Amino acid sequence: MNLVLATDDAGGPEIFASLQGEGPSAGMPVAFVRVSRCNLACTWCDTAYTWRFEGDNRPHRDGVAYDRKANQLTLSPAETAERIAMLGQKRLVITGGEPLLQAGALAEMLGHLPDIAVEIETNGTVAPPARLDVRVDQYNVSPKLAHSGNPADLALIPERLDAWAGDPRAFLKFVVASPDDVAEVAALQERYRFRPERIFLMPEGTDSATLRVREAWLSQLCLAHGFRMSDRLHIHLYGDTRGT
Repeated sequence: MNLVLATDDAGGPEIFASLQGEGPSAGMPVAFVRVSRCNLACTWCDTAYTWRFEGDNRPHRDGVAYDRKANQLTLSPAETAERIAMLGQKRLVITGGEPLLQAGALAEMLGHLPDIAVEIETNGTVAPPARLDVRVDQYNVSPKLAHSGNPADLALIPERLDAWAGDPRAFLKFVVASPDDVAEVAALQERYRFRPERIFLMPEGTDSATLRVREAWLSQLCLAHGFRMSDRLHIHLYGDTRGT
């Protein structure tokens, strides 16, 4: 079973070394691998090239439909692992798209990387099977709020949120564009009993100016609710670009 990966600007697989830009591991040097395909469609998604291919009419604010052949490729789990190992990092972030849609192939890939710590970035709607779950050190779970444009019955699945709430490896990272979004997070926190110190609020934005404006009011709401705030370090360093 091959992995379906996103491409970088040169048309190769999006496998690269960088600093983690978001969440509890922000600032850490890591290897990244970005998979293609997603079961949700956020209107503000900054990696729409992983899912919004020609013929996909799900709404996105940019309205761009990407050529699948130019933005998606397949590699074997072994070759993917070899490319990751060549980066020489001690920690791997698997991102997307939605990685857990390819859990079997990822489990096989990680079998070739026994000594690397693993983070998976997920929208939280898919349960990780045991053969993959046993290899994961941290889940960065980003449930999608109403402003994402996804129906709640697809994006906020109660049994999955219950499971993440009880998993000590899981951190919850919510993308926030307005104060109303924080009220929605607080309601979810109360319903599912997420520990506040494991909740990160991250401003939506793909440029430094937007992030800074939103962080000004978001920081105060984090203080009020006891939540943590996540910046988007890679945006400040590299802009909204692939392979960073």
